[in-house]
Amino acid sequence: MTSTVATAPAESSALRAPGFRTFLITFLLAMMADNIEHVISYWVAFQKFHSPALGGFAVVSHWLPFLMFSVPVGALNDRFDSRRLIQAGMVLFITASVGWGYFFVTDTLRVRHAMLLLTLHGCAGVLWGTSSQMLLYDIVGPSHLASAVRLNATARYLGFLVGPGVGSLVMRLFGPTWGIFINTVFYLPLLLWLVRAPYGRHFRGAAPGARRAVRGFADIVQTLRDVRGIPVVAAMVLLAGAASFFIGNSYHAQMPGFAHDLGHGDPGLTYTLLLGADAAGALLAGILLETRGNWLRMAPASAMKLAFLWGCSLFTFSFMRWYPAAICVLFLAGFLELSFSSMTQALVQLNAPDAIRGRVLGLFSMSASGLRAFSGVTVGLLGSLTNPHVSLALSALAFVTVAGLLLLRRTQQGGVA
Repeated sequence: MTSTVATAPAESSALRAPGFRTFLITFLLAMMADNIEHVISYWVAFQKFHSPALGGFAVVSHWLPFLMFSVPVGALNDRFDSRRLIQAGMVLFITASVGWGYFFVTDTLRVRHAMLLLTLHGCAGVLWGTSSQMLLYDIVGPSHLASAVRLNATARYLGFLVGPGVGSLVMRLFGPTWGIFINTVFYLPLLLWLVRAPYGRHFRGAAPGARRAVRGFADIVQTLRDVRGIPVVAAMVLLAGAASFFIGNSYHAQMPGFAHDLGHGDPGLTYTLLLGADAAGALLAGILLETRGNWLRMAPASAMKLAFLWGCSLFTFSFMRWYPAAICVLFLAGFLELSFSSMTQALVQLNAPDAIRGRVLGLFSMSASGLRAFSGVTVGLLGSLTNPHVSLALSALAFVTVAGLLLLRRTQQGGVA
């Protein structure tokens, strides 16, 4: 089955769309708050329990809800107001922060409490993330969608950069207890703006999805069947899923080891600079693609090529022994990652049928985020059996193989665009 690939005009900045700037600012504040909570809660939990198992649970509880609930949440978006689902996510985030604060004040935090709050935080992320992508389409429309997805991804990386620093500053100035309560304020702008924000499928006159029960696993199976008939969407979901499954962001957790092996100065400093290079590359990609985006056409083959090069850059990094070169390669990796990930998401958005857009975006979120729960096995566990260099090299090689096969298949089918 063939389909027409929808693409956006080259010059179509989402910043021109009414409402998008407010959405972007409030999204950034919420992303920053998400990371501030991680900094404070992880630090207190570590000081109290010194439990590596709880640290591992924190990673699983963050990504596993995306794997389990992304498609059901997408199905809810096909029927109900995405604004209210995002607000429900913000309420869960605030509840989690207040919950941490309560246990800090009463000094009654136990491992079971921490596990519950971490799981609540992960569920909030699913409601927020999937529903935000749904609302994004309604705010900017197809003509500005590629730019909006790219700017949103850039804001996410900026939140990753700013959040930990702000979290450390808040914790130092006010302490972890007051800091976690103060953090709830950063969720409020998005929650309050959405009360009357005039965006959603009912505002643009789109018909709601069929009134049917949300069926969990059955929805996932049905959405997979639907997507098989849309080759562009199927390819992008598979590409994002392979990146998430084989690599994800699990190599970030291995950075202290890479920094130590590179042997330049204090391991803490080299670790910070390595992570900073990856994020800086992503931010530059967001800026350049937004201001000079006409040099890179948004098309499936472009996404596959960028993803292939991203895998190659991480494969190269795994063998680096010279620190300056490692910084440059990671910078390139960050640039390529944001470029291909934002492009895959925009292509899915543009080619998803409107009646099942929520479920399709949920499937993409499940693939691109949920499968990261397994990347700790492909990179982390394999690294414990060999070493981080070998595990990252093998994981990157597996992903490069998948990306290369997808690109080869598209070329053979004549889909060179």
